[in-house]
Order: sequence, then structure tokens, then C-alpha cells
Amino acid sequence: MAEEAKYDAIVVGAGPSGIAAALTMAQAGLTVAVLERGEEPGTKNVYGGILFANVLAELVPGFLEEAPLERHIVTRRFSLLSEEAEMAFEFRCERYNQAPFNYAFTVSRARFDRWFASKAEEAGAELFTGVVVDDFVWSDGKVVGIKARGERPGEYDELYADVVICAEGANSLLARKAGLWKNPQPEHRATAVKEVIALPREVLEDRFHLQGDEGVAIEYFGAATKGMVGSGFLYTNGQTLSIGVGVSIAELHRRRPIPNPNELLEGLKSHPAVRPLIRGGETVEYMSHMIPEAGFRHLPQLVTDGLILVGDAAGLVNTSLFHEGTNLAMASGRAAGEAVIEAKEKGDFSRQALSSYLGRLRSSFVFRDLRRYQNAVRYLMDHPQLLREYPGVFADLLARYFEVSGRPKEEVRSELMAEIRRRIGLLKLLRAAWGLQRHVI
Repeated sequence: MAEEAKYDAIVVGAGPSGIAAALTMAQAGLTVAVLERGEEPGTKNVYGGILFANVLAELVPGFLEEAPLERHIVTRRFSLLSEEAEMAFEFRCERYNQAPFNYAFTVSRARFDRWFASKAEEAGAELFTGVVVDDFVWSDGKVVGIKARGERPGEYDELYADVVICAEGANSLLARKAGLWKNPQPEHRATAVKEVIALPREVLEDRFHLQGDEGVAIEYFGAATKGMVGSGFLYTNGQTLSIGVGVSIAELHRRRPIPNPNELLEGLKSHPAVRPLIRGGETVEYMSHMIPEAGFRHLPQLVTDGLILVGDAAGLVNTSLFHEGTNLAMASGRAAGEAVIEAKEKGDFSRQALSSYLGRLRSSFVFRDLRRYQNAVRYLMDHPQLLREYPGVFADLLARYFEVSGRPKEEVRSELMAEIRRRIGLLKLLRAAWGLQRHVI
């Protein structure tokens, strides 16, 4: 990295949001430097979700033929676990089995991020890896560059630009140094642990009823997190599956003793509904990740003079049932890139000029979805019985409903309805259903 070089824009972080921004600006002819602290894009990136690719399709129209995709998701399954039972809703759609495959895929971030970064490089962006950015360069209250860690302690290389786009991830120290994020609160963050388990391709496809590149995404609630706000997940990849658990950090801190996320994952893996799905597999990767769950009401300041936050660094994650992150990240990166292009045309990189970024987010699905589900986490925290008590109650009732007892079904049904009134209350149950559809679903 050349000292005192100047670019139109510097992007810190080569994840989906950063590369989307770099690609957008490079395609418009701007000079762009992308600084990635990992040895390669993707080596420091972790996610436990699906690659939602609706924005990617607009950024790279030929991605279906080029991108290193593992499987397309043809089946979604939502599973409520008690300690011994599973109640599930599964949806398979043949429409998802045809291009563009509902824009939902499993990927290896190590492979996908390298490919996506190569698209930005082909457009003209310069990628520098192994670069740790510790601070910004300021001038008259404006961000005018970055300070990258030098070879010796206390030494820094400075790189200058009209705009810095911070795509540093959920725990963005740079955003905090700029005063845009305050210290994160436990209720505004989740922690997730994940394993990648190898299985022969034919075993995986037979076990999950898959053909070709079809894939399955399963979300687990209830006992998967011992009733805490969060969920477990299982996604099928090419010759592996990803299994993990994500839980609100605030919820973890409320329990005594504080649960170990690793133990939660082991508990999910040993659940009778999950254990057969991973049987015989070999764990080949293990990782953990922090997820921003502040919600729309607690987003940081996203823009200041010479600086824009995008992706996880901006807290742009849909924390509802949809668990969308990658498409919001790419959408925010593209919006930031477009705002910088517009600022470049005006020669104005002030906070006011860069705030067109916010306008783009407001008119897109990003802010509309975040606003729609802004109370999802809070609602679940305020109604702990939904994930802690109700799964066990319903599992017990269903077990008795389907029990072969020789008793008249009408008698059993009446008895169970009385049991629901006694253990939950019909009005309370209706309120819970209304709250879920309003805030979470």
C-alpha cells in the first residue's frame, strides 16, 4: 500500500457490503481501494445464514453461472422444539427449483467472498489484503483517510480518500472511534456459534430428500436455545451441512449460570429430531460470530463528513423470522456507492451530500423491512413464555391428542381444550398469535 496515495473512496472490509460498494463505484470509473484484514476476502468472515442474492443479481447479472454457489434452497422448514418433540412447518416449492432459484443459496464464504471481490477488481478496484485499519485520518472534523497498522508497533501507514466506507462488520471499532456507534448493549447483539459437518454427498441428498443441487434450510426455536431469544439453524451445502445456534447476549446474561453457547450447540446436535440428520458426519470447521440486533430504532448514525457505514457495521440485519443479512448488506453497499458517485459529481463529500445514502435506504426494502420488524427481538424478550413454556405445553398436548388410547376422540379433544384454557388461556393464546404475526412473522 503506497503511503500518501489518494483514492476517490476507501472501503474497509471485503465482505458483501464492502464489495458491493466497491463494485458500484469502480464500475462508474471511480478510483477505489478495498482494505481487508484477512489474508484473503472471506477468511475473516463468518455467517450462519443463507446468501440472499436478489441484489447480487443486479450487481453481477451472470452470477448464476459464475458464482461458487453450493445449493439453492428449495425447502424451508421452521421447527419448534420441546425437550423431546418437534413441531414443524415445512414448505417446498418447485418454483424455487428453477432459475433464479428464489435468489436463496448456501455458500462457503471463503470461496464466495473471493469470487465477489474478484468482480470488483475486474471493474478496477484495488484490493489490499492483510491490512488492519486502526483509525481514521481527520481534517477539520472530516474523515479524509485511514490509518493502517504498520510493520512495527506504533507505526501507521496513511491512505487518503474523499470518502471512507466502513464495512468492518458487527463489532466495528472504527464506527465507535468515529462516534457513530456507542458501546453496544447486550440486548443489541447476538452471539452465534456454528459447525460445518462433512457428509458424503449421496448421504446428504438421501437423508434430506434432495436431488442435484437442491438444498434445505431449517430454523429451530424453543428448546434449541433453551427457551432464550434466538434460534438454531441447519443448512445443507454441497458435501457438508452447517449447524449452529444464535442467542441474544442479553438473554445469556440473564441466566445463572450463564450458558455456554458451545453447550447450546451440543444440545441442539443431540436433540432427537436433529441427531439423525448429522449422524456419521465429521466436524471440519468451527466458528463464532457476533450479529447486530439493535433493530431500526437503535441504528447508529450512518453518515458523517467523509464517512458512511454499511452492512453489519451499520446494524442492517433483519432480525425477524427471515434472518436476512447478506442482501441488506449488498443493498446498503450499493446505495453507499451510488451516494459517493453522486457526491463525486458535485464535488461535495459533506455529511449533507452523503446523506442521499439514507434516502436510498429509505426507498428500498432495507429500511422498510427493518422498520416493519423493529420490535421483533423486544417482543420475544418481553414474552419469554413463547419460546420457553409454550413449546413444551403444545408438544405435550399434541402427544396426548395423537395417543392411541381407545378413548373417544371427542372426549380427548374436549379434555385438551380445557387443558389449554387452564395452562395458557385462550385469550392469552390469541394475543400471543396476534403479537407474533405483528412483530415477528
